[in-house]
Amino acid sequence: MLIGIDVGTTAVKAALFDEAGHALRHFSETYPTSRPEPGHVEQDPKIWMGLVTKALFELSQNASIKAIGFCSQVNTHVFVDQNLEALRPAFAWQDTRCAADAAALDSKINGEDKIKWWGAPLPIDASHMLARMVYVARTAPDLWARTKFVLAPKDYCLAALTGEVVADPMTHFGILDQSLSLIDPLLDLLEGAKAHVPKIAPFTKQIGFIKQGNPCAGVPIVTGAMDAWSGLFGAGVSEEGQGLYLSGTSEILGLISSQKHPTPGVIAFAPCEELTLHAGPTQSGGASAAWCANLLSMKLPEFFSEAAHADLDHVPLFLPHLEGERAPLWDASAKGSFTGLTSATGPRELARAVLEGVAYSARLVFERLEASGKRAPSIIHHSGGGSCSDLWCQIRSDVLGKALKRTATSDAGVLGAALMAGVGVGLFSSLAQATKEFVLFNRVFEPQSAEHAYHVARYQAYQLAYEQLKPVNAAFAR
Repeated sequence: MLIGIDVGTTAVKAALFDEAGHALRHFSETYPTSRPEPGHVEQDPKIWMGLVTKALFELSQNASIKAIGFCSQVNTHVFVDQNLEALRPAFAWQDTRCAADAAALDSKINGEDKIKWWGAPLPIDASHMLARMVYVARTAPDLWARTKFVLAPKDYCLAALTGEVVADPMTHFGILDQSLSLIDPLLDLLEGAKAHVPKIAPFTKQIGFIKQGNPCAGVPIVTGAMDAWSGLFGAGVSEEGQGLYLSGTSEILGLISSQKHPTPGVIAFAPCEELTLHAGPTQSGGASAAWCANLLSMKLPEFFSEAAHADLDHVPLFLPHLEGERAPLWDASAKGSFTGLTSATGPRELARAVLEGVAYSARLVFERLEASGKRAPSIIHHSGGGSCSDLWCQIRSDVLGKALKRTATSDAGVLGAALMAGVGVGLFSSLAQATKEFVLFNRVFEPQSAEHAYHVARYQAYQLAYEQLKPVNAAFAR
């Protein structure tokens, strides 16, 4: 059997799979995120490891485990010493405190180099690995001097379990070029940065075995991947021209295309596993729904139920920029807002506005992906926790104007991690074969033409509102 583990933004999720791809047991447990100051978003790596250990123990009872695979949130960074102990709380990907350092780095790089390195004129933002290094070196030189490696969450957990320090190429796309080599001119902007980067290995490479004293001792572990790539496989995307929509704390949109037309705001990954992924992550998808539900003193099931009964004539426009925005805007100073409130606006209308606003942010990304890859799929594979709501799936389909093919399991990253482990130990011949044979779907949502004009007008207003609110948001910048 196989275990897949996802160290996500809000929870550690895991599952035990048989070699036919069927989930036999599930594990999920949330953990806290700290926001000690505006723009500061942190997590405790020891809590990740505690839950990973718990998941391995619970899932492995009376089971013969063949291999284990990991994926995790990306652009979350742990600074560790030579003993692989965390030196400070992890910078979560939502943390924007390094924005000034990122802007200073970005000003030193021209657009031609960006396209050569990354395939698109992508800016260095506050979540970039080098920006985090520069910030720590500037504000905590003693801690920087003790730093041995800067690790992603899954790589921190892999190191704790095996003693091996390894990372996959896609997790470190920001410091690798199109040939998957380290970008020396970039890393040279900070003395010593290159020495803190772990060695890079393919997704399915066996990197070691779980050490004695841990659950599943002696079981091999593969390198694994960042959440978007793991979710890609877990959502059954493995062919040219296919589209991806993962809905979790953030929305991650993807498109497979061997064509590359540099497009601002989106990531054109280097070819990997014979696939070229064009992708863009937003900043706040499911996080927006969770925030609004909490604001309205509702549990999420009630929140979705109320949104289904909203009066569309009184639904305001929502910008889901609660922690700034990533793709395709890459604007750390962006702020969330409701626009168009009236005395007739109630909780139902606010809830519906949030679901629509997140869908508009996804459409903005996907339009850029289609420009980047010069492909326009009519159907998109859909997965993630946010795909569990039929209402939200339908809204997204209507907004995108495309069919959404929903996976039977919402934890695409967990399934993808298990599939990578299976390939690594020879249970599957390739990731393409594994995704075609073992990923199941339960429904296709078709866009409703009756909703088209409604969403076209509101999507145009969404873009206008962002532009018009820029000077207002600048006045609130801290």
